Amino acid sequence: MKNSNKLEGKDLVNIGIYCAIFFIIVMVVSFLGFIPVMIPLLTVFCPLAGGIPFMLFLTKVKKFGMIFIFSVIIGTLLMVTGMGIYPFIASFITGITADLIYRAGKYSSKKASVLCYGVICITEWANELPIFINIDKYFSTRTSFGEEYVQTLTACMPQWLNPILLVASFVFGCLGALIGIAVLKKHFSKAGII
Repeated sequence: MKNSNKLEGKDLVNIGIYCAIFFIIVMVVSFLGFIPVMIPLLTVFCPLAGGIPFMLFLTKVKKFGMIFIFSVIIGTLLMVTGMGIYPFIASFITGITADLIYRAGKYSSKKASVLCYGVICITEWANELPIFINIDKYFSTRTSFGEEYVQTLTACMPQWLNPILLVASFVFGCLGALIGIAVLKKHFSKAGII
């Protein structure tokens, strides 16, 4: 008898498809970062933009590990596209935490799905960590941005903003999840998520 808890090919295909959709949407929104004052707002816009595709992904999740793999793939893609090591590290923590939350909701709880996505969105905050940890090193790899960009972004990202952005990424992740659930109400009903 087949173990229904074991990840199968179709599960991995779903992870790949939804990772690609999610990543493309979030990367397009991230282009707002070319305007320095928009960088801190990415912890608002990216979680909101990714809510619909992630909620659609959750309608396919019925096994432990799928959310973790999704999270680590996103963290890896962020790292290889120049966002540094922090989102990659965060993706392991947020991925396993979100997977545990969704499993605790028996893969059928709207509340668990909202919390799950809120936790996943903390990876967006990890993107901004290099600015708070070592801004000189951060800009050493972005010399083409120019001195005006550096000065404006430095002024927009005081140290006290760091914990606020952490909270914002979680809160707007939860809000993005609620928007996703509202838009995908029919899909959630079909998937038996109540």
